[in-house]
Amino acid sequence: MTTDQKVARRKLSLLELASDLGNVSKACKLIGYSRQQFYEIRRNFQTYGAEGLLDRLPGPHGPHPNRVEDSVEKAILDYCLEYPTHGPLRWTW
Repeated sequence: MTTDQKVARRKLSLLELASDLGNVSKACKLIGYSRQQFYEIRRNFQTYGAEGLLDRLPGPHGPHPNRVEDSVEKAILDYCLEYPTHGPLRWTW
């Protein structure tokens, strides 16, 4: 079982405990989450199901939107390897 699965299982047990006790504050105190985190977990579970319990990293998914083309990147790397003493402030006019 991976760490992500363990965290998801713990979040699910928090939701089940709150349902069994009928008291969100007690369940959060026993498991070690804040009430704000509980409501966020519950909202994600209601919206996305079991996938909502997994932690997702913020930020863009896939290639960076400002990424240059492969041919441009290769040309820059070739130049850097050919002229390693040329720093970032060297102008070639």
